[in-house]
Amino acid sequence: MSALAVAASGFGLGASLIVAIGAQNAFVLRQGLLRRYVFAVALTCALIDAALITLGAGGFGAIIAAYPTVTALAAWGGVAFLGYYGARSLYSAIRPAALEAQRAGSEPDETSRAAVISATLAVSLLNPHVYLDTVVLLGSVAAQYAADVRVFFALGAMCASFTWFFSLAYGARLLAPLFARPVAWRVLDVFVGCVMWWIAGTLALGQLGF
Repeated sequence: MSALAVAASGFGLGASLIVAIGAQNAFVLRQGLLRRYVFAVALTCALIDAALITLGAGGFGAIIAAYPTVTALAAWGGVAFLGYYGARSLYSAIRPAALEAQRAGSEPDETSRAAVISATLAVSLLNPHVYLDTVVLLGSVAAQYAADVRVFFALGAMCASFTWFFSLAYGARLLAPLFARPVAWRVLDVFVGCVMWWIAGTLALGQLGF
């Protein structure tokens, strides 16, 4: 199989895993709409994926799979963070002052680059599905290819990640006219909050054996 075909396979699988609605994508969309450190948020998400894909293609996925305690700790950390962030989003939807601050891009605890990047890291890394998708799943598929072309599979998956996150972050600006209406921000915050709580609930139920 040619290197281009292998890279295309990596791109296709990577895209199918990344595009699904989730906490990370909802966060990136919201930051894109607020036009708050858009490049930094998209780059951070893409670099995290690239690092995890590299680990998976390098064989680290087998190690993660052998130690379920690692994913369990990440899961409960994710439940706590997503529960908190979801509550904050729902609170913003019902609090007019917060709504106006968001539209102005001046929400106090998220105006600094450090605060936004910290939130991006948390929403990206405190979800065990990220490791299962990028490290374990992509890693196991990459292992099926010969060592000399495996790198092209990983590069294809990384390209999918960079393409998606930058398209989502900057493409959100096309929705700016819609979000000039306060009700649109309320709907978005309710949506983000529900997504965060839904993922937190599925993580918790999964750890409890349901």
